[in-house]
This record gives sequence, C-alpha cells and structure tokens, in this order.
Amino acid sequence: MWGKPWWADRPGKNPWDELAAGSPPVGQQWKYSDVRVNALALALTYLWKRPLPDVLKQYVMDPIGASDSWHWENYENAWVTIDGERIPVPPGGGHWGGGMFISARDLARMGLLGLHNGRWGQKRILSDAWVKMAKTPTPQNPEYGYMNWFLNTGRKLLPAAREDAVMFLGNGDNIVFIDYQHDMVAVVRWLDDSQKPEFVRLLETAIRA
Repeated sequence: MWGKPWWADRPGKNPWDELAAGSPPVGQQWKYSDVRVNALALALTYLWKRPLPDVLKQYVMDPIGASDSWHWENYENAWVTIDGERIPVPPGGGHWGGGMFISARDLARMGLLGLHNGRWGQKRILSDAWVKMAKTPTPQNPEYGYMNWFLNTGRKLLPAAREDAVMFLGNGDNIVFIDYQHDMVAVVRWLDDSQKPEFVRLLETAIRA
C-alpha cells in the first residue's frame, strides 16, 4: 500500500524468506507494521468520506483546546478519490515522511483526555465503552491496547507504576505517561527507549518523597 511492502517496518529475522513466501492469509497473522495501520486509515477515510485530520480536529483536538500547530501528514502518493473529491490518507506511523507532528502541550492535553477517561470538563469526547476497549490487553501482546495505548499489564512495561498506568508512545521515544493513581500526566520528548521504566521510577519516587 502506497508503495510500502506488506513486510515493511518490522520484518522477522529472515526478511527475505518472508518476502519469498508471499503475504500471509488475511486475518491469520499479527504483525507490528505501518502497512496495517495505513490500511485502517484508508478504511476510515472511506467511512468518513473526508480527511481524517479534519475529523480528529473537529471531534477531539478542538474540543480539548489543542493549538493549531499540530498537523497530520500523508505520503506524497497517499490519496484516494471519493465521490469525485481527491482526499489525502494520512498514515498511522511517522515513517517514510508521513505521520503526526505535535507539540508537547497538545500531547499533554491528549494525556489529560486519557486521564479523565474520555471526558473534557463536562463534555464526553470518547465513550466509556471505547476507552474500556482501548485499555483491554490484546491476546497477541497484553502490553498493547488500542493503537498507541500501551498498557502496564503485569507491571511489565513500567514496574514502578501501578498496573492501570498507561503510556501513549511514539517513535523517538515521545511519551505521554498517564498515572491514574496520582492523577498525573507527564510528557517526555526524545527519551531513550530503554530508559522508560527508569524515568517512571524516578517520577514515582519524586511524588512519594
């Protein structure tokens, strides 16, 4: 899709063997890959019949008071025509020149939306049912919920935090840490991936001090 092979982003130990074998049967293999997320974005674009950044802005970002500086970019060739209108289709990940570009302040507001389980003040932005599903561990990897909802199932991801803690993670690492126990959101940019548990440990220690 959009010129990206099905095995891209997270090939196995022998990517050429995967390539030679061809794509797996539909719905029978789980794999972390932008190509699958791109397929979801394409399906949602056909469902809404409008650019997904516009949908996100109207229903989430504007209601939570986000700035106008964030933008969600598509690949140069990622366009579809729906009802005669040419519409961009943004990718899920920030690889190959696409993805979301967003400030720490706007990330913090998204974190607050997660902390309040989909509510912003008196307004319901995300349904209780959707938030509950987003926090439900997937059978394939219990540390994954919906999309960028990374879970602390079994306190494996973040041993120093309570099990219901959540992280929104982006490559870099760019992190939104949600601590329900202490009613807290923390945003960290460009943290070494291996230091996530230590950062949270230091943060939790500081809170208790």
